[in-house]
Amino acid sequence: MRIFSLNAGSSSLKYQLFEEGRQTPVARGLVERIGEAEARLVQHGPGDKLEVVTPIEDHRRAMELVFESLAAAGVLSDPSELGAIGHRVVHGGEGFQAATLVTDAVLAGIEACIPLAPLHNPANLLGIQVCRELAPGVPQVAVFDTAFHQTMPPEAFRYAVPESWYEDLGVRRYGFHGTSHQYVSRRAAELCGRTDDDFRVVTLHLGNGASAAAIRGGRSVDTSMGLTPLEGLVMGTRTGDLDPAVPAFVARSLQLTSGEVDTLMNKASGMVGLCGDNDLRRVHARAEEGDARCRLALKVYAHRIRRYIGALAAVLGGIDALVFTGGVGENDARMRAMALEDMGFLGLQLDGARNGAVDGEAPIHPEGAAVQVWVIPTNEELEIASQAAAVVEGEG
Repeated sequence: MRIFSLNAGSSSLKYQLFEEGRQTPVARGLVERIGEAEARLVQHGPGDKLEVVTPIEDHRRAMELVFESLAAAGVLSDPSELGAIGHRVVHGGEGFQAATLVTDAVLAGIEACIPLAPLHNPANLLGIQVCRELAPGVPQVAVFDTAFHQTMPPEAFRYAVPESWYEDLGVRRYGFHGTSHQYVSRRAAELCGRTDDDFRVVTLHLGNGASAAAIRGGRSVDTSMGLTPLEGLVMGTRTGDLDPAVPAFVARSLQLTSGEVDTLMNKASGMVGLCGDNDLRRVHARAEEGDARCRLALKVYAHRIRRYIGALAAVLGGIDALVFTGGVGENDARMRAMALEDMGFLGLQLDGARNGAVDGEAPIHPEGAAVQVWVIPTNEELEIASQAAAVVEGEG
């Protein structure tokens, strides 16, 4: 069975085509700048890389172009050959606790969650609707970023706010990056030879968006992101944890609307707010040249990671393994070293040589360490495809 994994953004489509049971995609690609005169599709698969620059007026035309490109590459002659299409959906609220076959009722449920993810759910929904049109006989499966964290207990997901906020507005911790945390935590269990319910792992998804999760026996018990992806770790352009009084204080002081403050917290804060740059490679380079703002930004970033490792280890009652993943987690050896500095009291140690030589999946703890520390490249597209296949086979 061939499974198509799709992540639809407001002006982009990211996709991979898998053969069931295989870890490596048959083809993968990206369509960007949808709606512009010079939109672009780049596809990697059998043979040469395919690149097309052409006007793409909307997501429907973009999806048509994707299927045409897969046919031209000889990997999919018609979308009707697909066994399933798995769609990334950012927010499923409390209503969706696992991947699910798309029906009209499911579409309505995703639409109802738009107030919780106004930038993402509309685009995810559009991707599903277009694929239903172009591949009407193919099962569509929604895979939710928030679903993995629905196993958190109430003491972890409830905020200390008026009950009506939770009951009427859905104000609670949902958590995100669920497919990433699920994939790397399961892989960590395999690598550590621990498939028991007592296996405790903290996963760190570090990138432009960043989050941490505490996972016991494959189930999320706590995470750093909250109602939205703004809470938690310091990110590329997002604040992470912040005194709740700050937005109102800034709005009054600078005479800004709540919407303007929200935009600043999401798009002009984090590493950009601290030092003017959200690319940690450049931040490291500037820090080495003596830039004090960059040195401080890196310290703040690492300090918040350490703080969450300690907090989540406490929630778990100890830690058996720690995983770094995401663009920063997989590629930034210096940040991994900074994040684990002085963490020996938790049994967390780093082997400098191993850490500096990471290429893909690798252990970075010393031999005999009390806690295993791994770099595990995330594969959200594979996780989406795997969950989509499982849903379709379960329905069958």
